[in-house]
Amino acid sequence: MLRDQIQEIISAAVDATKSAGQLPDVPIAAPAIERPKQADHGDFSTNIALITAAAVKQATGEKANPRQIAQAIVGHIPVDGLIGAVELAGPGFINIRLAEDWLQTQVRAIIDAGKSLGNINRGAGQRWQVEFVSANPTGPLHYGGARNAVLGDALASVLTAAGYDVQREFYVNDVGNQLDLFARTLHARYLQLHGQDAEVPQDGYQGDYMIGYAQQIQAEVGDRYLSMPLADVLKDLRTRGLAIVLADLRDELGLIGVQYDRWFSEQSLHDEGLVDQILADLTEKGDIGEWDGARWFLASKYPKNEKDEVVVKTNGLPTYFASDIAYHYDKFVRRGFDRVVNVWAVDHQGHVPRMGAIMAALGLDPERLIIVLYNLVKLVRDGQEVKMSKRSGDFLTLHEVVEEVGADAVRFMLLTRAPESGVDFDLNLATEQKNDNPVYYVQYGHARICSILEKAANEGLPTGAQPQPGDDEAVALLSHPAELDLIRKILELEEQIDFAVEKLSPHNLTHYALDLAHTFSAFYEKCRVVDVSQPALTRGRLLLSLAARTALARVLGLMGMTAPESM
Repeated sequence: MLRDQIQEIISAAVDATKSAGQLPDVPIAAPAIERPKQADHGDFSTNIALITAAAVKQATGEKANPRQIAQAIVGHIPVDGLIGAVELAGPGFINIRLAEDWLQTQVRAIIDAGKSLGNINRGAGQRWQVEFVSANPTGPLHYGGARNAVLGDALASVLTAAGYDVQREFYVNDVGNQLDLFARTLHARYLQLHGQDAEVPQDGYQGDYMIGYAQQIQAEVGDRYLSMPLADVLKDLRTRGLAIVLADLRDELGLIGVQYDRWFSEQSLHDEGLVDQILADLTEKGDIGEWDGARWFLASKYPKNEKDEVVVKTNGLPTYFASDIAYHYDKFVRRGFDRVVNVWAVDHQGHVPRMGAIMAALGLDPERLIIVLYNLVKLVRDGQEVKMSKRSGDFLTLHEVVEEVGADAVRFMLLTRAPESGVDFDLNLATEQKNDNPVYYVQYGHARICSILEKAANEGLPTGAQPQPGDDEAVALLSHPAELDLIRKILELEEQIDFAVEKLSPHNLTHYALDLAHTFSAFYEKCRVVDVSQPALTRGRLLLSLAARTALARVLGLMGMTAPESM
């Protein structure tokens, strides 16, 4: 990354200062490279002189003046290549400005990078899995689950851009009482379709969507279930109902561009005997106890856990938690992921400590399992919270929200806040065709550039990405502050990707996209792009516009959004 290049230059300057006898030869930590809060302080700033002064005092006992140290270090920073100027500030800060001619050369590099723009090698090929959504397969996806989907998918995208080998996974909870209730509810709805007086179980699924599922099954089996033994009917309904719901989930998530590398069945852990194997191994290790007719995982043996957890109920059936232990053994031991990220709603935060206990009991480093907790989503229309579907009276589904505002608006709005913060999703704002709507503003920025380039092409001007004779001279004319600011803003993308990975939160991409669109707008207002009297400058500004379009398309793609060419 650019920031790393600056850090290497500063570190080399510190070493040169030592070699020149201007600093004692003491261990000094790597310099922190930051972006100043005020643009007039330069592109980057470092506190290396203050760090060095502290290191000198610790090693020698002698007090050192940070500003004098900074002055000595500055003398060994080469002002060439990417560095245009170096300045002292305050008690010993060093401010660095990028060179204009270096910035100009980056326009071609940005265009050539294309869809890989901003990619970094932080991950170095480490295998990471992001498991997200994993909703019970018993009905449509609630709109709140869309935040899980958008967060997990965008996080997987930035991890990939940062050099990680990433797998997206949906864990299908196809074992247990919820599917039994689902099958019994389907059976009641099926019987009702055949004119029978059947009641939906009191603790079953009351939503009208179950009628639709029953109608699909009736179309497949006719009246066959009316003459079959109940146990066989319920078994078949589990299988058919699960298939219908999973197909619907794939379609619903596909509406917002979410696709998985693997849909993992919980039932497969039991069919392969892995749950029994893991419970036997933990029993042998002394991590399973038995009392009150049940078997318990001794989570209280491990930090941050005050209570033990049931793994086999009194009826002899393993719990969901038992499956969870086997599932994470499969992830880390059998499939060998270096890290796993589970995206959970905040109401599951009480389960986080026991996941650390699972890892420790399996002999794994708990740090390898990362739980990202996200807060709730509140839909607002006309200033009032919306919870129920107007159409069915049931909960509002992801499909209905996408139908109202569009997939891109759903993705952008649900990414605007860090996971731990709640989201107020304004449905009115999301559909407005004006600059107050951030989704519209960013996408219009991309479409606007496409329009500029198309108009220039229609006038016979070269607008393509392929290099043209004189391009180097053309970009060398980009010296207006608005032009250089736009190049700088584009070059921030790699830092934005790095930040999203560091925080495991891609919410910063929405703010960066807005800043980038705003920076392009400022450039367009202050710099006439097409000026037939200045063909070389026109070519340079068209190339800069193409670079901005490349960057906007890239950040929109990382967020899982489309980059429209017209609006």
